Amino acid sequence: MSFPTDFTSVFERIEQINPSEYARTRNFKDGAVTRLSPYISRGVISTKDVFDHVLSLKRPWNSIEKLVQELAWRDYWQQVWIHVGEEINTDLRHPQEPIANHEISDSIVQATTGIQAIDEAIEEFYESGYMHNHMRMYVASLACNIAQSHWLNPAHWMYAHLLDGDWASNALSWQWVAGSNANKKYYANQENINKYFSSNQRGSYLDLSYEQIPTQPIPCELEQTSKFQLHTALPDNTPELNLDPNVETLVYNYYNLDPRWHAGENYNRVLLLEPSFFEQYPVTQHVLDFCLKLSENISDIQIFTGSFEALASQSNQALIYKEHPTNKHYIGVEEPRDWMFDVTGNYRSFFAFWKKCMKSFKKQKALSEDA
Repeated sequence: MSFPTDFTSVFERIEQINPSEYARTRNFKDGAVTRLSPYISRGVISTKDVFDHVLSLKRPWNSIEKLVQELAWRDYWQQVWIHVGEEINTDLRHPQEPIANHEISDSIVQATTGIQAIDEAIEEFYESGYMHNHMRMYVASLACNIAQSHWLNPAHWMYAHLLDGDWASNALSWQWVAGSNANKKYYANQENINKYFSSNQRGSYLDLSYEQIPTQPIPCELEQTSKFQLHTALPDNTPELNLDPNVETLVYNYYNLDPRWHAGENYNRVLLLEPSFFEQYPVTQHVLDFCLKLSENISDIQIFTGSFEALASQSNQALIYKEHPTNKHYIGVEEPRDWMFDVTGNYRSFFAFWKKCMKSFKKQKALSEDA
């Protein structure tokens, strides 16, 4: 499984989307998923880019709705992050219960859980930086609901290895599985895993009914735990950026690597890598290298390792950046991100958010047809 970093290949991947096949097969290991999440998460493209392309196919709404809805989950999680801020790192709706530890099972990290499909997926995950969304749910359920680890440390482990690491989607999905951001926990038994991931394993500690699984003690395979910790080694800084003092500076970062942002206009362009950000949300070298390769699509980009304040001290002009929850300490000119729908706010549930999106979409569509 590969993820090219040149901009042309990214848009070719958009053109290969098959919404009907996605809806029919997306939960299966070899389903027709888009593999666009790394580019959406890094801000190379937006959910709106994908949405606009899907609309351009002129397919019946019922054939594209599932794909659009899954894209909308990303925007929904981002809206939650915008409005709750650092509370995203706490149990949002309910305390996770029961909790045996605030670490992660060693067997999950080492891909030795004894659940064959999960172990194979984790090994592939380390190589590719990608894990199928359905498998992410399996792993989170194993960590939180079977091993009874609090969701936060295992979520950091997964985020650190994901090319598409988006802390909102990641953390809030882990909370959804663990029941701290939902009204019930998510469980998967061996039969479910076999069905969707081409496995025929029997006799495992998950080879039980859904009524039986929550009543079982922590399996011995998952009992040994450790704290996941990681330090991200950022590039060494050059002593001085080569900034034109007569023009403004566009600030790119881990969540904004959009090569079309003010393309062809006269700006300084700097990719800011803040040590404080990567201390809070560390990633592996593989993931960081992917980010740096994507940044090469941006003309005349310079890399700056340091604080936003240190970058600002080198510029005589305003710093311009895109809105994001991790940017709240930035000072300068904030520009909006692209969203699929003209809907903002902190909604209690995704489906309340989705209902509002559909109302907004139908209104926009009616206006465009009347124009």
